[in-house]
Amino acid sequence: MDTILKKEKGLTLIELLIALVISALLIAGLYRTFIDQQKTFTVQEQVVDMQQNIRAGINRMMTEIRMAGFGNVSMVLPVSYSTGTFNNVLNLNTPAAGSLTIVSSIDETSTLAAEGGIGQNQVTVSTLTDGQGNALFDTGNRKYISIGGVESHRITSIDSGTSTITLSGPLGFYHPAGTPVYIIRALSYQVASVNGTHTLMRDEHLGDGPQPQADNIEDLQFTYLDANENPTLNPLDIRIIRVALRARTERQDPDLNEGDGYRRRQIASNIHIRNMGLTP
Repeated sequence: MDTILKKEKGLTLIELLIALVISALLIAGLYRTFIDQQKTFTVQEQVVDMQQNIRAGINRMMTEIRMAGFGNVSMVLPVSYSTGTFNNVLNLNTPAAGSLTIVSSIDETSTLAAEGGIGQNQVTVSTLTDGQGNALFDTGNRKYISIGGVESHRITSIDSGTSTITLSGPLGFYHPAGTPVYIIRALSYQVASVNGTHTLMRDEHLGDGPQPQADNIEDLQFTYLDANENPTLNPLDIRIIRVALRARTERQDPDLNEGDGYRRRQIASNIHIRNMGLTP
């Protein structure tokens, strides 16, 4: 019987090597694309975090600084806390150079449980504590209050049994039951180093010390203007505060050829001080 041999085709070594080289090139290209996309994503994520930090920081500052002086706080100036004394509604370069401390009634803490009449030096409030049982008023760091946002007084004593607060002076206005009662706070903003990171700090001067508000904030600048937008350093003449905040990314970008490799953003805003120069 004759054996018929069939010629079978296959891959030669050269063809196999060419295929391997092409595959390696494709894989290398895909890997390079993946690495580039990963770097782009990381950079974008850092930029987004930086922008969120700086916006959160400046938004809170704008809200609170705009309310400087609210509550007719000039009636109790200067105000003294365990951390120091503040003579004005706006205290420039306090507690440190480049910082700002404002005095204001910002958050409602309680209400009058009974009406307060002109000439009375006592008021009864609905509560002396917050939802966690912490004291809202005392004769230390929480001793200044504003009633209805129109007059301010210093607390001389508190009767916890009747929730009655004795004031340092008589009421100048009639206040119906339900009138809000505010704590007068000194709020300080400055940039300080926390564990080697420049951080925007906020201090309420209630005994807890400065608290971080935004990380990687490199610089904070205040410019003070009067009603005609002329520069002034007289706290009584200031009507506009220009705030400039500069932040940077947490890590360097090795592909950024400019400067030190950090990406930066700066936000500036003009804040009109609504309560300066007003009388009740």
